[in-house]
This record gives sequence, structure tokens and C-alpha cells, in this order.
Amino acid sequence: MNLSKIAGVAILLSALGASPALSDGTKRDPNAQLYIGWPNNGEVIRSKNIRVWFGLRNMGVAPAGTDLPNVGHHHIIVDAEVPPAGEPIPSNEQYLHFGKGQTEAVITLSKGVHTLQLDFADKEHMQFDPPLLSRKITITVK
Repeated sequence: MNLSKIAGVAILLSALGASPALSDGTKRDPNAQLYIGWPNNGEVIRSKNIRVWFGLRNMGVAPAGTDLPNVGHHHIIVDAEVPPAGEPIPSNEQYLHFGKGQTEAVITLSKGVHTLQLDFADKEHMQFDPPLLSRKITITVK
């Protein structure tokens, strides 16, 4: 799509009272920290069902759709890269959504080596500006 078409869509959405998703995302607390509390990087796990504990500092967790400043919900990225900014986080087996405000979950992984990373999103599953990501960890399922 060229820029003139994007501008036209933005004008149309504005006239309809909608806000186009052309910004970099919802602003967030610059001191926020997101991390995986468990499993630890390098962990060897002997079950395909893994409890993942999500950690967050200086922001709040609420169900998707909650419209409050510095509040969002978790997504786990499994064996994939961070999605592009300005697009909703996909929902599939590599991008797991926790839109009810969960702070831990049991996920099922096949045997082998996997990477996990948290991506914290706003009310509409969009990344914050700047994105709030945990460190990517590697685990092995035996």
C-alpha cells in the first residue's frame, strides 16, 4: 500500500471517529521491566507441560481491552521472532495470548530445544512504545 492510500485510509477512519493504528503504540512507563520468572535460561525440563511464570515491574496486568494507563497483558513468543511494531501480535502456536490478565500459564512443548520470550501488549494486543520485551531464554524439554 502506498503512502497516499494510507493517508486516505487514515482520513476516512478519522472521519468515522476511529483512530488508525499508524502510531508506534501506546506509551508505557520507561522504567517497566518484563521477565520470565520460571523456567530459567538453560533449564532442562522433564515434562512437555511447562508452567511459565511471568514477571513485571512498574506496570499493571489486566485483561485485554482494559483501557488504563500503564496496563496491559502478556504474550509468550515460542521459537519465533518479535512481531513488527505497529501490527497486532499474532495469535497462533508461536504467539500465545494471555488476554485474561494471567501472570502464569501451563504451555505444552514438544521434546527438544525451545526459545521463550514475553511480549507485553496494550488493550488491543499492540506492542507498547517502546516495546516491552523480556530477555529471550532457551530451555530443553526431555
